[in-house]
Amino acid sequence: MTALTRPAHVEGLQSLADRYDLVLCDVWGVLHNGIKAYEAASDALTRFRAGGGRVVLVSNAPRPGASVGTQLDGFGVPRTAYDAIVTSGDLTRLAIEERIDRIVHHIGPPRDMPIYDGLDVRFGSVDEADYVVCSGFDNDEEETVEDYRPTLEAMLRRDLLMVCANPDLIVERGHMILPCAGTIALAYEEMGGKVFYAGKPHGPVYDRALSVAAGLNGRAVSKDRVLAVGDAIRTDIAGAVGYGIDSLMIARGIHAEELGLHKGDLVSDHVQDWVDRQPVRPTAFTEVLSW
Repeated sequence: MTALTRPAHVEGLQSLADRYDLVLCDVWGVLHNGIKAYEAASDALTRFRAGGGRVVLVSNAPRPGASVGTQLDGFGVPRTAYDAIVTSGDLTRLAIEERIDRIVHHIGPPRDMPIYDGLDVRFGSVDEADYVVCSGFDNDEEETVEDYRPTLEAMLRRDLLMVCANPDLIVERGHMILPCAGTIALAYEEMGGKVFYAGKPHGPVYDRALSVAAGLNGRAVSKDRVLAVGDAIRTDIAGAVGYGIDSLMIARGIHAEELGLHKGDLVSDHVQDWVDRQPVRPTAFTEVLSW
Protein backbone atom coordinates (compact mmCIF):
# COMPACT_ATOMS: atom_id res chain seq x y z
CA MET A 1 0.00 0.00 0.00
CA THR A 2 1.46 3.36 -0.98
CA ALA A 3 1.41 6.41 1.24
CA LEU A 4 -1.45 7.91 -0.83
CA THR A 5 -3.64 4.80 -0.85
CA ARG A 6 -6.76 5.12 1.27
CA PRO A 7 -7.77 2.04 3.27
CA ALA A 8 -10.59 -0.12 1.98
CA HIS A 9 -13.86 -0.26 3.89
CA VAL A 10 -14.80 -3.94 4.24
CA GLU A 11 -17.85 -5.53 5.80
CA GLY A 12 -15.95 -8.39 7.41
CA LEU A 13 -12.97 -10.70 7.40
CA GLN A 14 -14.45 -12.95 4.71
CA SER A 15 -13.69 -10.47 1.94
CA LEU A 16 -9.99 -10.55 2.85
CA ALA A 17 -9.53 -14.12 4.02
CA ASP A 18 -8.26 -15.64 0.77
CA ARG A 19 -5.30 -13.26 0.70
CA TYR A 20 -3.84 -14.46 4.01
CA ASP A 21 -2.55 -17.60 5.69
CA LEU A 22 -2.08 -16.03 9.13
CA VAL A 23 -4.01 -13.53 11.20
CA LEU A 24 -2.27 -11.81 14.10
CA CYS A 25 -5.23 -10.62 16.13
CA ASP A 26 -5.34 -8.14 18.97
CA VAL A 27 -7.34 -9.22 22.01
CA TRP A 28 -8.62 -6.35 24.14
CA GLY A 29 -10.94 -4.16 22.05
CA VAL A 30 -11.33 -6.78 19.32
CA LEU A 31 -12.27 -10.06 21.03
CA HIS A 32 -13.61 -8.49 24.23
CA ASN A 33 -13.93 -5.14 25.99
CA GLY A 34 -12.68 -6.21 29.41
CA ILE A 35 -16.15 -7.23 30.52
CA LYS A 36 -17.70 -9.36 27.79
CA ALA A 37 -16.63 -11.23 24.66
CA TYR A 38 -17.65 -10.19 21.17
CA GLU A 39 -19.21 -13.34 19.71
CA ALA A 40 -18.99 -12.17 16.09
CA ALA A 41 -15.22 -11.72 16.42
CA SER A 42 -14.69 -15.24 17.76
CA ASP A 43 -16.92 -16.59 15.01
CA ALA A 44 -14.91 -14.78 12.33
CA LEU A 45 -11.60 -16.18 13.55
CA THR A 46 -13.09 -19.66 13.92
CA ARG A 47 -14.30 -19.52 10.31
CA PHE A 48 -10.88 -18.30 9.13
CA ARG A 49 -9.23 -21.26 10.85
CA ALA A 50 -11.82 -23.66 9.42
CA GLY A 51 -10.74 -22.47 5.97
CA GLY A 52 -7.15 -23.48 6.66
CA GLY A 53 -5.77 -20.27 8.14
CA ARG A 54 -3.89 -19.85 11.39
CA VAL A 55 -4.66 -17.34 14.12
CA VAL A 56 -2.14 -16.14 16.67
CA LEU A 57 -3.50 -13.72 19.24
CA VAL A 58 -0.97 -10.95 19.87
CA SER A 59 -1.71 -8.99 23.02
CA ASN A 60 0.00 -6.26 24.98
CA ALA A 61 -1.29 -7.90 28.15
CA PRO A 62 1.47 -7.80 30.79
CA ARG A 63 0.87 -11.46 31.64
CA PRO A 64 2.00 -14.74 30.05
CA GLY A 65 -0.07 -16.10 27.17
CA ALA A 66 -1.37 -19.01 29.25
CA SER A 67 -2.80 -16.57 31.78
CA VAL A 68 -4.52 -14.61 29.01
CA GLY A 69 -5.95 -17.87 27.67
CA THR A 70 -7.53 -18.57 31.04
CA GLN A 71 -8.98 -15.05 31.08
CA LEU A 72 -10.44 -15.57 27.59
CA ASP A 73 -12.05 -18.80 28.77
CA GLY A 74 -13.76 -16.79 31.47
CA PHE A 75 -15.06 -14.26 28.95
CA GLY A 76 -16.42 -17.09 26.81
CA VAL A 77 -13.97 -16.77 23.90
CA PRO A 78 -13.81 -20.29 22.43
CA ARG A 79 -10.50 -22.05 21.86
CA THR A 80 -11.63 -22.65 18.28
CA ALA A 81 -10.95 -18.95 17.60
CA TYR A 82 -7.17 -19.19 17.85
CA ASP A 83 -4.14 -21.46 17.60
CA ALA A 84 -1.80 -19.71 20.02
CA ILE A 85 -1.31 -16.59 22.12
CA VAL A 86 1.76 -14.35 22.23
CA THR A 87 1.84 -11.52 24.76
CA SER A 88 4.10 -8.69 25.78
CA GLY A 89 4.12 -10.52 29.12
CA ASP A 90 5.87 -13.44 27.39
CA LEU A 91 8.59 -11.13 26.09
CA THR A 92 8.83 -9.41 29.47
CA ARG A 93 9.39 -12.77 31.07
CA LEU A 94 12.24 -13.48 28.64
CA ALA A 95 13.77 -10.11 29.55
CA ILE A 96 13.53 -11.06 33.24
CA GLU A 97 15.12 -14.44 32.60
CA GLU A 98 18.03 -12.70 30.86
CA ARG A 99 18.53 -10.65 34.05
CA ILE A 100 17.77 -13.37 36.57
CA ASP A 101 20.84 -12.54 38.66
CA ARG A 102 19.82 -8.89 39.02
CA ILE A 103 17.43 -7.13 41.38
CA VAL A 104 14.16 -5.91 39.89
CA HIS A 105 11.75 -3.25 41.10
CA HIS A 106 8.15 -3.83 39.98
CA ILE A 107 5.65 -1.10 39.12
CA GLY A 108 2.15 -2.47 38.68
CA PRO A 109 -0.81 -4.22 40.30
CA PRO A 110 -0.69 -7.65 41.98
CA ARG A 111 -2.70 -9.23 39.14
CA ASP A 112 0.36 -8.93 36.88
CA MET A 113 2.70 -10.91 39.12
CA PRO A 114 2.29 -14.15 37.08
CA ILE A 115 5.06 -12.66 34.90
CA TYR A 116 7.46 -13.92 37.56
CA ASP A 117 5.91 -17.33 38.29
CA GLY A 118 8.55 -20.04 38.60
CA LEU A 119 11.46 -17.62 38.34
CA ASP A 120 13.96 -17.10 41.16
CA VAL A 121 13.56 -13.33 41.13
CA ARG A 122 14.96 -10.92 43.69
CA PHE A 123 12.80 -7.83 44.25
CA GLY A 124 14.01 -4.55 45.68
CA SER A 125 13.29 -0.86 46.02
CA VAL A 126 14.23 1.66 43.35
CA ASP A 127 17.41 2.40 45.29
CA GLU A 128 18.32 -1.31 45.33
CA ALA A 129 17.19 -2.36 41.86
CA ASP A 130 19.29 -2.98 38.75
CA TYR A 131 16.28 -2.47 36.47
CA VAL A 132 12.51 -1.92 36.61
CA VAL A 133 9.54 -3.80 35.16
CA CYS A 134 6.45 -1.66 34.66
CA SER A 135 3.20 -3.53 34.00
CA GLY A 136 0.75 -0.72 34.71
CA PHE A 137 -0.86 1.47 37.34
CA ASP A 138 -1.60 0.12 40.81
CA ASN A 139 -5.03 1.73 40.49
CA ASP A 140 -5.77 2.63 36.88
CA GLU A 141 -9.15 4.15 37.72
CA GLU A 142 -7.72 6.84 40.02
CA GLU A 143 -3.97 7.30 39.44
CA THR A 144 -2.18 9.40 36.83
CA VAL A 145 1.43 9.51 35.65
CA GLU A 146 2.09 12.34 38.10
CA ASP A 147 1.62 9.89 40.96
CA TYR A 148 4.68 8.05 39.62
CA ARG A 149 6.84 11.09 38.89
CA PRO A 150 8.96 10.77 42.08
CA THR A 151 9.67 7.10 41.28
CA LEU A 152 10.61 7.94 37.70
CA GLU A 153 12.93 10.71 38.88
CA ALA A 154 14.63 8.28 41.26
CA MET A 155 15.02 5.78 38.42
CA LEU A 156 16.47 8.42 36.14
CA ARG A 157 19.06 9.45 38.71
CA ARG A 158 20.28 5.85 38.73
CA ASP A 159 19.98 5.44 34.94
CA LEU A 160 17.78 2.36 35.35
CA LEU A 161 16.34 0.52 32.37
CA MET A 162 12.55 0.18 32.35
CA VAL A 163 11.06 -2.94 30.77
CA CYS A 164 7.55 -1.90 29.73
CA ALA A 165 5.33 -4.98 29.92
CA ASN A 166 2.39 -3.27 28.20
CA PRO A 167 3.19 -0.53 25.66
CA ASP A 168 -0.50 0.44 25.29
CA LEU A 169 -1.23 4.01 26.36
CA ILE A 170 -4.91 3.40 27.04
CA VAL A 171 -7.38 0.53 27.08
CA GLU A 172 -11.15 0.21 26.92
CA ARG A 173 -12.81 -1.45 29.91
CA GLY A 174 -16.54 -1.52 29.35
CA HIS A 175 -17.40 2.13 28.72
CA MET A 176 -14.28 3.45 30.47
CA ILE A 177 -10.95 4.42 28.89
CA LEU A 178 -8.11 3.71 31.30
CA PRO A 179 -4.34 4.37 31.20
CA CYS A 180 -1.82 1.56 30.70
CA ALA A 181 1.86 0.99 31.44
CA GLY A 182 2.84 2.62 28.15
CA THR A 183 1.78 5.98 29.59
CA ILE A 184 4.27 5.63 32.44
CA ALA A 185 6.97 4.35 30.07
CA LEU A 186 6.46 7.23 27.66
CA ALA A 187 6.78 9.73 30.51
CA TYR A 188 10.04 8.08 31.60
CA GLU A 189 11.35 8.09 28.03
CA GLU A 190 10.48 11.78 27.64
CA MET A 191 12.45 12.46 30.83
CA GLY A 192 15.47 10.81 29.19
CA GLY A 193 15.07 7.31 30.63
CA LYS A 194 15.84 4.07 28.80
CA VAL A 195 12.84 1.86 27.95
CA PHE A 196 12.52 -1.58 26.40
CA TYR A 197 9.00 -2.05 25.05
CA ALA A 198 8.04 -5.72 25.14
CA GLY A 199 4.98 -5.54 22.89
CA LYS A 200 3.34 -3.81 19.94
CA PRO A 201 4.21 -1.72 17.98
CA HIS A 202 7.79 -2.98 18.35
CA GLY A 203 9.27 -5.74 16.22
CA PRO A 204 10.22 -8.46 18.75
CA VAL A 205 6.62 -9.43 19.53
CA TYR A 206 5.91 -9.88 15.80
CA ASP A 207 9.08 -11.93 15.36
CA ARG A 208 7.90 -14.22 18.14
CA ALA A 209 4.36 -14.48 16.72
CA LEU A 210 5.64 -15.49 13.28
CA SER A 211 8.03 -17.96 14.89
CA VAL A 212 5.13 -19.54 16.76
CA ALA A 213 3.10 -19.68 13.54
CA ALA A 214 6.00 -21.30 11.71
CA GLY A 215 6.13 -23.95 14.41
CA LEU A 216 2.43 -24.65 13.95
CA ASN A 217 2.72 -24.89 10.16
CA GLY A 218 6.09 -26.57 9.96
CA ARG A 219 7.25 -23.75 7.69
CA ALA A 220 7.70 -20.00 7.73
CA VAL A 221 4.81 -17.73 6.79
CA SER A 222 5.57 -15.05 4.20
CA LYS A 223 4.89 -11.53 5.45
CA ASP A 224 2.69 -10.81 2.42
CA ARG A 225 0.35 -13.55 3.66
CA VAL A 226 -0.02 -12.07 7.16
CA LEU A 227 -2.83 -9.78 8.32
CA ALA A 228 -2.72 -7.92 11.64
CA VAL A 229 -6.11 -7.07 13.19
CA GLY A 230 -6.47 -4.43 15.89
CA ASP A 231 -8.24 -1.31 17.10
CA ALA A 232 -5.33 0.96 18.09
CA ILE A 233 -3.59 3.13 15.50
CA ARG A 234 -0.48 3.66 17.65
CA THR A 235 0.17 0.01 18.47
CA ASP A 236 -1.76 -2.41 16.23
CA ILE A 237 -1.64 -0.45 12.99
CA ALA A 238 1.71 1.29 13.48
CA GLY A 239 3.23 -2.05 14.49
CA ALA A 240 1.93 -3.77 11.36
CA VAL A 241 3.12 -0.95 9.10
CA GLY A 242 6.54 -0.93 10.74
CA TYR A 243 6.84 -4.70 10.42
CA GLY A 244 5.78 -4.71 6.78
CA ILE A 245 2.47 -6.58 7.03
CA ASP A 246 -1.10 -5.66 6.11
CA SER A 247 -3.59 -4.56 8.75
CA LEU A 248 -7.32 -4.43 9.38
CA MET A 249 -8.42 -1.71 11.77
CA ILE A 250 -11.45 -2.25 14.00
CA ALA A 251 -13.17 1.13 14.18
CA ARG A 252 -15.44 0.44 17.13
CA GLY A 253 -12.58 0.19 19.63
CA ILE A 254 -10.54 2.74 21.55
CA HIS A 255 -10.92 5.30 18.74
CA ALA A 256 -14.72 4.88 18.49
CA GLU A 257 -15.51 8.31 19.92
CA GLU A 258 -12.94 10.05 17.69
CA LEU A 259 -14.63 8.36 14.74
CA GLY A 260 -18.09 9.45 15.85
CA LEU A 261 -19.27 5.92 16.57
CA HIS A 262 -20.62 6.96 19.98
CA LYS A 263 -23.30 8.82 18.00
CA GLY A 264 -24.31 6.00 15.67
CA ASP A 265 -23.21 3.77 12.82
CA LEU A 266 -19.88 3.91 11.06
CA VAL A 267 -19.64 6.47 8.27
CA SER A 268 -16.86 5.54 5.86
CA ASP A 269 -15.93 9.14 4.99
CA HIS A 270 -15.50 10.00 8.70
CA VAL A 271 -13.06 7.13 9.11
CA GLN A 272 -11.20 8.01 5.91
CA ASP A 273 -10.83 11.65 6.98
CA TRP A 274 -9.58 10.57 10.41
CA VAL A 275 -7.11 8.10 8.92
CA ASP A 276 -5.78 10.83 6.61
CA ARG A 277 -4.68 12.73 9.73
CA GLN A 278 -2.81 9.79 11.24
CA PRO A 279 0.91 9.03 10.79
CA VAL A 280 0.13 5.50 9.55
CA ARG A 281 -2.76 3.90 7.69
CA PRO A 282 -4.35 0.46 7.83
CA THR A 283 -4.82 -1.62 4.69
CA ALA A 284 -8.54 -1.83 5.44
CA PHE A 285 -11.03 -1.02 8.17
CA THR A 286 -14.32 -2.40 9.42
CA GLU A 287 -16.69 -1.47 12.24
CA VAL A 288 -16.27 -4.63 14.33
CA LEU A 289 -14.51 -7.90 13.63
CA SER A 290 -17.03 -10.22 11.99
CA TRP A 291 -17.10 -12.70 9.16
